[in-house]
Amino acid sequence: MTKVEKSVGAIYTAFKNQQILPELVLERDLHFNYLWKGLRHLSDAYECLDASRPWLCYWIVHSIELLDMPIPESVASDVCQFLARCQAANGGFAGGPGQHSHLAPTYAAVNALCTIGTEEAYTVINRKKLLEFLYSLKQPDGSFIMHLGGEVDVRSAYCAASVASLTNIVTPKLFAGTAEWIARCQNWEGGIGGVPGMEAHGGYTFCGLAALVIMKKEHLLDLKSLLRWTARRQMRFEGGFQGRCNKLVDGCYSFWQAGLMPLLHRTLHAEGDSALSLTHWMFDQQALQEYILMCCQCPNGGLLDKPGKARDFYHTCYCLSGLSIAQHYGSGDILHEVVLGVPENRLQPTHPVYNIGPDKVARAVMYFIQKEVPETTNTSKN
Repeated sequence: MTKVEKSVGAIYTAFKNQQILPELVLERDLHFNYLWKGLRHLSDAYECLDASRPWLCYWIVHSIELLDMPIPESVASDVCQFLARCQAANGGFAGGPGQHSHLAPTYAAVNALCTIGTEEAYTVINRKKLLEFLYSLKQPDGSFIMHLGGEVDVRSAYCAASVASLTNIVTPKLFAGTAEWIARCQNWEGGIGGVPGMEAHGGYTFCGLAALVIMKKEHLLDLKSLLRWTARRQMRFEGGFQGRCNKLVDGCYSFWQAGLMPLLHRTLHAEGDSALSLTHWMFDQQALQEYILMCCQCPNGGLLDKPGKARDFYHTCYCLSGLSIAQHYGSGDILHEVVLGVPENRLQPTHPVYNIGPDKVARAVMYFIQKEVPETTNTSKN
């Protein structure tokens, strides 16, 4: 931790010691070039992510959307055709063509397709088979396994809730008992672990709360305890977030932790909490932006975990997503923006539940709500 603080401190000190303080700049064009190159061609170094190819599509397409850069129709169509090849016969999406279906790439594929938001993208999703796939993963206690014969954790519940709600395939039985199972994953710290009894973790906590928001069951959690745990994960010195107590700052938690704040704010506001701010989320939005802009940008494009780490598409996506959360407060007609540095640093907003554009969420919901929930044989173990 001391080593990280020294490297971050050196960056902050060098910036403050300049005679004329420069404006903080998001290197938009460099990041876009890095993302665009990755969308069309990946080097042999990415062979280890062969089972995560829908994730690469989502991370890149969503990042480009946040940067408000256009994706040509022909390229978007290529992405749709590739993801169609990743959809397995049982309705789930696999990490690549010919691989076994899995809830994680299913979530990534649906998010990527909804981000593209064309008729071609929507029709890639076989909703009847997708619902059958989700039922096949449902466990008697309300949890979901990630894949047939796979592990159970909170990620699976969120992935299932996200894709089901976006594509209008939620049925009364599909999530019976799921919210109660997620609530049991909240531990004494206030955050949520992967399964009941495990240590609280930023990624699992986001997945748990976001899933409960979708199910409208947030009240099952101790929200004040969750808020305290989340707020304490913002590092006092660096300004970014850590994923767990006594861990290092990491750029990806700019979304996984900061993204919890709009969800908590919305829930507490609905419960009539009068102590909520009317102008900002319940974390230091400026400090998070400083950390991302000063410590997480690679000079050649792309964003990273912390100084000294290599850039990658995962951290590029979630650093930009967290930066967007930190820039935009409120929703609907009540909006307040806090954009640090030059005005051109402003990113497009992201939906804190799904982490795709709010307009893309609305468009997908409106498209699929016109489709009936498909009838399917209930293969749940419930």
